[in-house]
Amino acid sequence: MADLFEQNTKGLEPLAERMRPRDFGDFYGQEEIVGKGKPLRSAIDNDELRSVILWGPPGSGKTTLARIIAEKTKAFFQPFSAATSGVPELRKIIEEASRRLKFEKRKTILFVDEIHRFNKAQQDAFLPSVENGTIILIGATTENPSFEINSPLLSRSLVLVLHPLTDEALEKILARALANKTFGLRGRGARLDGEAARAIIGFADGDARVALNALEFIVLSAANILVSNSRELETKMMGKSAAKNVKITKKMVEEALQKKAIRYDKNGEEHYNVISAFIKSMRDSDPDGALYWLARMIEGGENPRFIARRMIIFASEDIGNALPTALVVAIAVAEAVEHVGMPEAGINLAHGATYLASAPKSNASYKGLLAALADAKEFGALPVPLHLRNAVTNLMKELGYHKGYKYAHDFKNAKVDQQHLPDKLKDRKYYRPPSAGNAKTPLLKKKPLLKDK
Repeated sequence: MADLFEQNTKGLEPLAERMRPRDFGDFYGQEEIVGKGKPLRSAIDNDELRSVILWGPPGSGKTTLARIIAEKTKAFFQPFSAATSGVPELRKIIEEASRRLKFEKRKTILFVDEIHRFNKAQQDAFLPSVENGTIILIGATTENPSFEINSPLLSRSLVLVLHPLTDEALEKILARALANKTFGLRGRGARLDGEAARAIIGFADGDARVALNALEFIVLSAANILVSNSRELETKMMGKSAAKNVKITKKMVEEALQKKAIRYDKNGEEHYNVISAFIKSMRDSDPDGALYWLARMIEGGENPRFIARRMIIFASEDIGNALPTALVVAIAVAEAVEHVGMPEAGINLAHGATYLASAPKSNASYKGLLAALADAKEFGALPVPLHLRNAVTNLMKELGYHKGYKYAHDFKNAKVDQQHLPDKLKDRKYYRPPSAGNAKTPLLKKKPLLKDK
């Protein structure tokens, strides 16, 4: 009876589920992991796979990859959700896997979705069966395994990082769905123009599931609108015919998704234009400009990790010792992005952007580095002054190593005047801090940057 009911629901699954690839030939994206000749691909092809942790954002292909692995290795595929099941259910699965291996000589791939939902004590339940080969564990997580997976399990697993799907991969996925007659939308004759495809891809933000389900909703909505707009029977019949041969436009995408597709090419010129405007707004101490360009990037689907990385660089390049805590804040924002995820991490990014924009500025450290690099390249490996060298042997002492060195802590305020540059550059001055902020006096107490009204 169960099979009969399953037959009744066949074809009613969302497009993303119906179009789930069953072979590597249809698995677009993540080529750096499963491309031909890659270690994971070779292990799968040779049926030598060991336990794996798949770390990546939603819709990046974690579940699909696990199913393809099970199919390729002819192993029994056992899905398990850490969000809805517990250790008692897990123990039953492991017992069945043990019997299957013993009597059928068939391996079991235990796919644990959202494995981070198990606390570290619960994760210990996997260890014995992973070690003795009863199960091949494939754990999927959107969280950093370093924080969420316990060390013993992590040490016994290969950690693979899946990235948000590229625009090119999503374009292929959409095209496959439109061309597939059995599981896809070919029977409806829908076509996407270039702008419509880019709008859906931008909306999906690297998530194949979002892209496919959005495509299905748009195609069905377009067909219904064509039919419902018909006034007379003849027109209605024409409408039904047209509904199976509809061209999807950008406007139709925006109307269906109730979201305007922002012009923002994550891999093209607009990407560089907007991030440049964001950085220059912070450099010019304009928090309003920084917030606007940040919003543009968020709406355009920019990777929040990229934004956070640029803020970390900015904190040292443009603020430096004028406010040393700027780097601490920027790193904290990057950590928050990893832990929180979008869309909530946008709040953390806004916190960091307004802090950095409002901070005093100094690029003295960066300019000093550039000047020192220029000298290092021009003059090559100049010798270290003898008094700065460690004398670890008698010969070194005889040669004058360490002779005349002044130990800073023997002097007032631990400050000593002695030469630290090679003789040829002894009068060089690289670091020239301005009077702004803490650049000259790092311990100077300052008033808060921002005052809540």
